[in-house]
Amino acid sequence: MQAPLEDVVVLEIDNWMAAPSAGAILADMGATVIKIEPLTGDPMRGMGRPVKNSTLTDDLRSYDFQFDVDNRGKKSIAIALDQPEGPELVKELAKKADIFMCNLLTERQAKFGLDPESLFVVNPKIVHATLTGYGTTGPEAWRPGYDVTAFFGRSGLYDSSREGDDGIVPMARPAQGDHTTGLALVGGILGALRMAEKSGQGQTVETSLYETAIWTQASDYAVTAMDKAPVRRRARNQMLAICSNRFPCGDGKWVVFNMLPDEKYWPKLIACLEIDHLLQDSRFESSSTRYKNMADLVSIIDEALSKRSRDEWGKIFDDAGLIWGPVLGLHEVPADAHAQELGLFPEIEHPQLGSYSSVNIPMRFGRASVGPKGPAPQVGQHSEEVLSDFGIDESRIADLQKTGIVGNAHD
Repeated sequence: MQAPLEDVVVLEIDNWMAAPSAGAILADMGATVIKIEPLTGDPMRGMGRPVKNSTLTDDLRSYDFQFDVDNRGKKSIAIALDQPEGPELVKELAKKADIFMCNLLTERQAKFGLDPESLFVVNPKIVHATLTGYGTTGPEAWRPGYDVTAFFGRSGLYDSSREGDDGIVPMARPAQGDHTTGLALVGGILGALRMAEKSGQGQTVETSLYETAIWTQASDYAVTAMDKAPVRRRARNQMLAICSNRFPCGDGKWVVFNMLPDEKYWPKLIACLEIDHLLQDSRFESSSTRYKNMADLVSIIDEALSKRSRDEWGKIFDDAGLIWGPVLGLHEVPADAHAQELGLFPEIEHPQLGSYSSVNIPMRFGRASVGPKGPAPQVGQHSEEVLSDFGIDESRIADLQKTGIVGNAHD
């Protein structure tokens, strides 16, 4: 079965997680993605969280699965950009590429001659895609940014996610902002690629952690951009509707409800919890009185939910037609029957290590082959293969390796 991007060639100069995640999606969609790394490799290599499963082989336990998920299915060529011949070699490869993708700030793009104007000279049809922390224009385009700083911090997301006005700033999980921004970059790249194909002219596209984070909060900002007022950070006892709140169960696990209108679901909720006597309590007779007495009501519901486990309550809620969700632990999700049915954790076959689970991209095609094509490459694993495929002869490849312009996996 054909893959959507199987005839597309991508050159990728990036590191860490955000832009590489976009490359992984393009590779899963069939593109030939060539990761251009420094001779020492992407600094993200070897920084992944170690595996705790003692039943795995030593080789699998030491494997960097976090690097793998953002770099699977790619080819790696190691090029020394700090030597003049390095950027020139990249431009030579760019002549036959459809997309050039990077996370280089504009100054570094210009320094290496890999800015859009320079690459359009060698390939007028190329798509030039950039992902940065804060964009390529504006007074702070120079500022380096990670997702915890640019995506969660600067955008207001951390502050608005606090549990009430006195709540501490929450902790984001690794690369949430990176992977969201990677998706944004992929969307932009596909649009730019379509334009380049139709017009025969190259196109630039860019996004940033900061911009993407603003878009994820568009529902809030649609109002905040007009009134400039601080957003209300609501703790559980300050929520507008009791039927749209989150609660702990008897086993310490949580459930979350999102049931509107409140008047419709309120009788169903308290019937499930066997506290329907509250229908006669004047404090809770309407949405407005329940809001005014939210602290008392949350305490009552907490007590009712403490009598059963999360999963026991779940069956009761389903039978009653409530709109709810379990707050699963990360370790619970791979075993979730729904996740398994959707194929969210596909297997990858490693030539040396055998089979292991990875994470699927959040899109499925009915008539196309999409998914992981193989593990992440070693640094420079495909240097000779890539150069040869791009028409560079053996003697020149040997000379590039001898002079330290190109490295390979055996160095």
